[in-house]
Amino acid sequence: MNPLILLTLGTTLLACVLVVAGVQAYAAGRAQRAALIERLAADGAPERSGRRRRFPGVDRRLRRTALGKRIETKLAVTGLDLTPGEFFVYVLLSVAGVWLVAASFLAPFFGPVAALIGLWAADAFLNWQRARRSERFINQLPELARILANATQAGLALRTAIAIAAEELEAPAGEELSRVADRLAVGHSIDEALGEIAERLPSRELVVLVSTLVLSARAGGAIVGSLRNLTVTLEQRKETRREVRTQLSQVTVTAYLVPAIGLGSLLLVNTMMPGALDRMTGAFVGQTAVLVAIGLFTLGFVLIRRLSKIDV
Repeated sequence: MNPLILLTLGTTLLACVLVVAGVQAYAAGRAQRAALIERLAADGAPERSGRRRRFPGVDRRLRRTALGKRIETKLAVTGLDLTPGEFFVYVLLSVAGVWLVAASFLAPFFGPVAALIGLWAADAFLNWQRARRSERFINQLPELARILANATQAGLALRTAIAIAAEELEAPAGEELSRVADRLAVGHSIDEALGEIAERLPSRELVVLVSTLVLSARAGGAIVGSLRNLTVTLEQRKETRREVRTQLSQVTVTAYLVPAIGLGSLLLVNTMMPGALDRMTGAFVGQTAVLVAIGLFTLGFVLIRRLSKIDV
């Protein structure tokens, strides 16, 4: 075979090998960079790289604003796999849809009212997600205290015990403890790492656990006995919270039925007398009456929720 052809084939093969090696090195570098960013993230949950992000331009512009920072902070404690830009666009689309539906089925006057309710519902959804995640985390605290007590009794350091608990527990406790372990690995103190969890997911149980761990890390002492006693206390509080929630379930349903009755009344009136809502909201007196009624239904909802909220 012609030596020139052999040289060409050898060069081509070498180039292919170098390209494959370069691609592997690039992929490994990106993975290491993502892991480093996740470990060094100062606040909030790092973005997951499992799927392609939508609306990147909107997200970049929104993060520079106060609204974007507020949304990012709320999303960080909810555990939702959304960027501020994605959430913002989805909320705008939902609000526009609610506006059109309310204006079509009820009257044009109800379009802006429904849009405002939609914006409030978006914020309430984030608050509900945060409360739900906090509740799940609180339910995992007895198991967390038990794992920490067992690991400490076995002679492991508190930092190692936290890393073991992060691997053993499911989300959200596993994710939060993984973040704590990463911060401890890069030099953050136990006070800072654990205090951040208490700020993101505030609860009395978590504050007690964090205070116990911090005091034990500072002054030493019988941390195993403290964690054992704390495990029993957390289990009892968990059962008490479940009983209280069961007793108040009827009141909670009533709170949501109050505004549902108002909406059902509007739909019923518009069905029995087509065009009645258009005529009613066409005058200033009718608009005022509708706004007052919405305000009263909202007040009833808030009062019932306040009365049924018992801190245990």
